[in-house]
Amino acid sequence: MNQTTSVQRLLNIMNTLRDPEHGCPWDKEQTFATIAPYTLEETYEVLDAIARNDFHDLRDELGDLLFQVVFYARMADEQNLFNFDDVCNAISDKLERRHPHVFDSETVYNSQEVIAGWEKRKGKERAEKEQFSVLDDIPDALPALMKAYKIQKRCASVGFDWDTLGPVLDKVHEEIDEVMHEAQQAVIDQSKLEEELGDLLFATVNLTRHLGHKAESALQVANRKFDRRFRLVEQIVQQSGKTLEQATLDEMEAAWQQVKLQEHQQQP
Repeated sequence: MNQTTSVQRLLNIMNTLRDPEHGCPWDKEQTFATIAPYTLEETYEVLDAIARNDFHDLRDELGDLLFQVVFYARMADEQNLFNFDDVCNAISDKLERRHPHVFDSETVYNSQEVIAGWEKRKGKERAEKEQFSVLDDIPDALPALMKAYKIQKRCASVGFDWDTLGPVLDKVHEEIDEVMHEAQQAVIDQSKLEEELGDLLFATVNLTRHLGHKAESALQVANRKFDRRFRLVEQIVQQSGKTLEQATLDEMEAAWQQVKLQEHQQQP
């Protein structure tokens, strides 16, 4: 089956599912708003398959994500807004427009120049949409760490950024001090404490960015590491004849240190 045929098959299936007379009752009831949570779920399942290096699963998850696009396009077509071809043409036009060094005569010599040109063209596109702030088109629905990264990167693109690591690290220490100041008050103002915790997280995202990483990805790595280690702690405690509820904090901490030691010994 060639690519055109496989895509058309998927579009035909979608049309059948939404058919007013013979379609699926559940699919016919869906709207843009009701499908949106599934899109987010499918996106995370794609990322999970990548993290696990499970490419068979990745193929299936990408199919699920593609189906979300087809679903939106079908609902839009029913309302005479746009169709699947319009979606494909829109991204094709954008990619060609944002890569003049590939599809036109512009010359670049490295990826930094590509990124600079990309940001310049995106700025022009925002102006055409009457989005005059460099932050205008950052989605509110992004996960908070990812949104913080995008805000900082966008500000850095216009020069609003530290050019050395020292002030970035100083800001993290400053925000830690401010968190502790609020946390140690006789009467804690919870809204103020939350604000300072947010500032600390924002500063930490900035430190992560300056070190060449994304906080969202780094935290996912930390989550997986903690998950792996804690499951081993559970096994050690269970082998001792206790449940986690019966074990003391010192016993669980000893098991945790044992797991860390085993990991370090296994490293090349």
